[in-house]
Order: sequence, then structure tokens, then C-alpha cells
Amino acid sequence: MGRRFTHDPTRAQGSEAAPPGPFAQDVHWAGERRSAIGVAFILLTVLFAMDAGFGELNVARGALWTGLAGLLLAVLHPPRVSVRPGLLITRGLLVTDTVRTDSLVSVRWSDGVAQRMVLRDTEGSQVEIDPTIMIRNPAMWHRLDADTRTSIRSGTLLGGVTALRQLAQRIDRETAHTVFKVSGLR
Repeated sequence: MGRRFTHDPTRAQGSEAAPPGPFAQDVHWAGERRSAIGVAFILLTVLFAMDAGFGELNVARGALWTGLAGLLLAVLHPPRVSVRPGLLITRGLLVTDTVRTDSLVSVRWSDGVAQRMVLRDTEGSQVEIDPTIMIRNPAMWHRLDADTRTSIRSGTLLGGVTALRQLAQRIDRETAHTVFKVSGLR
């Protein structure tokens, strides 16, 4: 499932250290995080207010509602995704997963309700990301695209060129749509 760190891999010493160079991260992450916290807080407030209004609020119910709001926060909290030369990092609430993007073995779409792109490297590490993160962050896509081209040239990327092409086409469509919208042509 990918390398898991309990510390920041960009500050690690030795072989796990991230390569130097510019990095790009999801610019929408902070807003999504605020939204997740806000929704959980609203749920907690509504549940407390309802119980207090009905005279049912006690320590046990308060703990139950707090736990429910915490669970909702854990489900809604977005992972923080960043890309640096040769490395894609996802930081969740508890774990950090990394994958070497300059030595990818496969890139594929996962099945399920929410579309995910699964990247796997030569070391066996794996990361799942929401492809819309790349669509919304051109700098991240540019860095990932450059590294996947390195994987293709070196011959390590054996499966997934089609998935990458589909993502590139989707990004191109979104970019063209945005350009037309901003210019008033659409």
C-alpha cells in the first residue's frame, strides 16, 4: 500500500528523503478541510441543540454526538496531496503515503463510486488520488506528467499509459473550457 510515514518525508534524512526541487500542492485543500470541519461542527451543534431543547442532553449522549461528529470529520477530511520531482505524497489524518513518480510501474483507474487513480512504483508503493486534484491544479499535473514521461522513457511504466492519456485529455478539455469561459466565447 505505499510507504507510510508518521513524519514529514520531505524532512527525512537518508534514502527516504525527497529529491530537491520545486513542489506543487493542492491549492484547494485548505478550503476543503475548512468545509469538512464546518460540516462536522454544524452537525455537533444541531445534535446538542436538539437534545438540550428536548431536555435529553446528558454526558453519554454528548459523548455519542461528539464521536459521531468526529467520525464525520474523519470521513470528510481530504488528504493533502503534493508533488515534487520524482515523488507524489498524500497525507491523510493518520498516515502519509508516497510513490516514486519517476519509476512508476502502473497507473490505473479504480472501480467504485468515487473515481480514483491508483499509481504504483517499482518499489511496490501505491497511492490512490482523486483525479480532479490534478485537473484543479495545473502545476501538480505538469510535475506528474513530466515524471510519468520519465517512467515511460525508462521502460518501467508498463500499464497505464491509456489512463494517463485519458486524464491529459480531460485536463485539456477543462483548460479549454476555462479559457473560453474567461474570454467570453462560451
